[in-house]
Formats: sequence, C-alpha cells, structure tokens
Amino acid sequence: MKTVESLGYLKGLLDGLDLDPNKKETKAFNAILDVLSNIVEDLDDMTEGLEMLGEQIDTVDEDLSELEDYVYEDCDCCDDDCCDEDEEYQEFEIECPLCKQEFVVDEDTVIDGSVECPNCGETLEFEVEEYEEDEEDEEDEQND
Repeated sequence: MKTVESLGYLKGLLDGLDLDPNKKETKAFNAILDVLSNIVEDLDDMTEGLEMLGEQIDTVDEDLSELEDYVYEDCDCCDDDCCDEDEEYQEFEIECPLCKQEFVVDEDTVIDGSVECPNCGETLEFEVEEYEEDEEDEEDEQND
C-alpha cells in the first residue's frame, strides 16, 4: 500500500470511531493526521523532483558521452600532427619564481620560449636547446 493510501485508510479508521470532536484526544489525532498529510505531500513533491533530476542527469550523461567520443576518439578531420596519437607529447610542470604557483605547460609553449603565469601574470622565459632529433636531422641533411 502506498503512503497516500495508508494515510487515507488511517483517516477512515479514525472517522469510523465516531470520536467526539470537542475532546482533546480527537483534536490531537486530527493534528497528527494533518502533519502526516503534509509529509505525504512533501514526499510526493520530492519524488517528482528526483524523477525530473534523474532525467536531466541522464541527458547530461548522454551529452558528456558524445563529447568524450568526439574528444578522445580518432578524428578524420585532417592529416595534421594534431590528430596523431602515436606522437609523443610532453608536458612540463613549472613553478613561478614570483608567486610560487605551480602550473603545467605543453611542449610547444616551452619551445616558444615564454609564458605568463596564470596566477600573477609574470612572464617566464625559457632557454631551450635544440632537440637531439633536430640535430640528427640537420646532420643527415648536411651529409646528403
């Protein structure tokens, strides 16, 4: 039996007792029934709200799944290196000497030679030596 039905059954039982409406006990029973009625209404409202929230969560989950598929799957958008998963990609953890904030920068940023601290705005400069791979390529070109 659902809560609403149980409450209706309880009200019927009390009505069937033909209690004197002027007695304190009858007033107490009626007050208890009123409180129980309010609780049942609140539970119904919360149940409805939870069902709506569940539907919204399912929708967000589906959207997130589609986004993950788009971001993490192989793409056929171009032949550029941006889509090459086999290429090694490095990230570097940097600590700003001014504010001591740590943050991560990618390989391209380090090669560019500078980056602004996202916390304090200080420009950090990098000195980058040529990669061994680049030096080997240059040697190969000179030998040809």
